[in-house]
Amino acid sequence: MKIPFKPPAKGQVLYSGKAKTVFTTDDPDILIMEYRDDVSAFDGEKISQLSRKGLVNNQFNAFIMQYLQSSGIETHHLGLVEPNTSLVKRLRMLPLECVVRNLAAGSLCKRLGIPLGEKLSPPTFEFFLKNDQLKDPMINESHIETFKWATVEQVVRMKQLTFQVNHALQPLFDQAGLLLVDYKLEFGLIGESLVLGDEITPDGCRIWDKTTRDKFDKDRFRQDLGDVIESYEIVGRRLGVQFNL
Repeated sequence: MKIPFKPPAKGQVLYSGKAKTVFTTDDPDILIMEYRDDVSAFDGEKISQLSRKGLVNNQFNAFIMQYLQSSGIETHHLGLVEPNTSLVKRLRMLPLECVVRNLAAGSLCKRLGIPLGEKLSPPTFEFFLKNDQLKDPMINESHIETFKWATVEQVVRMKQLTFQVNHALQPLFDQAGLLLVDYKLEFGLIGESLVLGDEITPDGCRIWDKTTRDKFDKDRFRQDLGDVIESYEIVGRRLGVQFNL
């Protein structure tokens, strides 16, 4: 999605994370989000750089955010500025990750002994605290209320929006011959309104081929399977992303 207006000028670095850098602009309500080629796993213990990753993730995310907006879900995404940068609304981010799981994988299998790939009906929902030093621990609604990471009303709304996103995305991936196994979402506030922020890319999802169950997500990096970015591109093209690389 292209910007329908001249984007504001890039300012200072507001935040630099594991794979993205966020810049201020001359509009206090708008930020520039730059996707870098950095990739990390295991809470930063494994780090590398992969050519084209920033371009691919930026354009993948733009496609998904635009799709969600067309489905009636408000996001912070305003449009693409450059192949590896996007313009976004400034949010006051909540320090929480909302994880939805459609099939069992990853930590769920380790924690509960659930067989890999078991269909979860209904899908599960989990909260994690966004804190790298603590390795993003799993938390519950009581923790959130007690430590005032979000209000009770915001917790209810985050869960509602997470399942709305899941309801919108599952058919999209299914039609592309893909299984959306699990993924994380982050939300922020504009005033008192909750808005979907951050990104939805193969970095924060598990995505399998529906027939072969081949992996097309960051597990390829975690497990040294190779062809990481090529797999991201396969997913994008199946969904309908037209990459400008």
